[in-house]
Amino acid sequence: MSTAAADTRAGSGVLGRGYLLTTIGMCALIAIAAFESLAVTTVMPTVSRELDGRSLYSLAFAAPLASSLVGMVIAGNWADRSGPRIVVVVTMVFFGAGLLVVGTAPSMTVFLLGRLLQGLGSGGVIVGLYVMVSRVYPPALHPSVFAGFAAAWVIPGLVGPVVAGRVTETVGWHWVFLGALIACVPILAMVAPSLAKLRPGPVDQDAPRVPWDLGRIAWSVGAAAAVVALNLLSELSPGVSAVVIVAAVVLLAFALRPLVPRGTFRAASGVPTLVLLRGLVSGAFTAGDVYIPFLFTAQYGFSPAASGVTLTLGAVSWALASWIQGRLGGRVSQLAGIRAGVVMVLVGVLAAVATALFHLHPAVIIVGWTITGFGMGFMYPRFSVLTLRWSDDDERGFNSSALTISEAASNAVVLALTGIALGVLGGAASSGSFVACFAVGAAAALVALVVSRRAVPRGTARA
Repeated sequence: MSTAAADTRAGSGVLGRGYLLTTIGMCALIAIAAFESLAVTTVMPTVSRELDGRSLYSLAFAAPLASSLVGMVIAGNWADRSGPRIVVVVTMVFFGAGLLVVGTAPSMTVFLLGRLLQGLGSGGVIVGLYVMVSRVYPPALHPSVFAGFAAAWVIPGLVGPVVAGRVTETVGWHWVFLGALIACVPILAMVAPSLAKLRPGPVDQDAPRVPWDLGRIAWSVGAAAAVVALNLLSELSPGVSAVVIVAAVVLLAFALRPLVPRGTFRAASGVPTLVLLRGLVSGAFTAGDVYIPFLFTAQYGFSPAASGVTLTLGAVSWALASWIQGRLGGRVSQLAGIRAGVVMVLVGVLAAVATALFHLHPAVIIVGWTITGFGMGFMYPRFSVLTLRWSDDDERGFNSSALTISEAASNAVVLALTGIALGVLGGAASSGSFVACFAVGAAAALVALVVSRRAVPRGTARA
């Protein structure tokens, strides 16, 4: 039995006296990562112009995703081996160092190096927090905690895009990242007391210590290298690009197999399908989240602040849906909630395709992306809740990292494909480029809809 399972404070709730500071601190850490992610989406058109890095636009997003694969695998292994305390602390240091490098970057090369550091830290800290949930909170509170995580991930979207845009327009984009770094210090202090109380090592102190899995770590490095290679194709000649594409795809396919549960790529029911779905819906969402502001800036003349309106409304609906699904509890089955969410994501991505293709009024894509945000909020917490529920104590680090690895790998592949499409089809000046980018997301959402029926094994309880 885990420490959390034996805890008698469940009746106090996640905001009760025993959990209040920890819950706020953990959610705030998620919120900082979310703000940084939204800020990059909002300010990247300006950054790429000022640092002369338009050809590396997609790599600015893919670089942290690539390094996060390594961070997630190391963090999952380390958490199973030594507990989440040291994982959270060390990965936050890497995340903060990345913010500092990005915030002071004088060139696109330095900016990208900082993004790699950020990814290494953010990927690891999320895994550490997931494992921390299983150690600190009893299972009855897990849905509420993950609903809080989901809300914390999107609440910055209420003001984040506008704030990032205004800061960029007034004092410069550098302070968007430096401000996030300053905010990390008091937030980490909030979770420090709970981290200090956690015992190091596995939950069962009599169990043998989990060894370092150097093979998985090596494969994660290979997967990260493949992701970076795919996103550098715009810098290579056509002949070399063809060779790199084949080599990178093969390497990525082999590298991911030991990093996710057996049966993930054939959509085996239960945790393997949950891991696969997390990647597919996240990839679909990323295709729109990254390129809708770019579309608005390049083809509709929006300012940096105004171009983030879809991110804001999508975040509002995500937070609302996350709250609703937490309140509904077992009144909506997990399978129905997941499938409904996938359908809503597909609706929003198709609205983006139609807007770019027919140059429709921006309201079409804004409404569509609000629906997509609601779909993500309605299903996203379910992935984590079900994965923890169906994982043994010594699997939670691996399976939690698998969820985030699937998400990062899928996002990176989507960004590579959309980056290729943007370069081949005429860049930001061509509406066809954006149509192709959003079509990639639509394809991911369609596959997710097909496999979603296997997310919950037959005969599993409704709750």
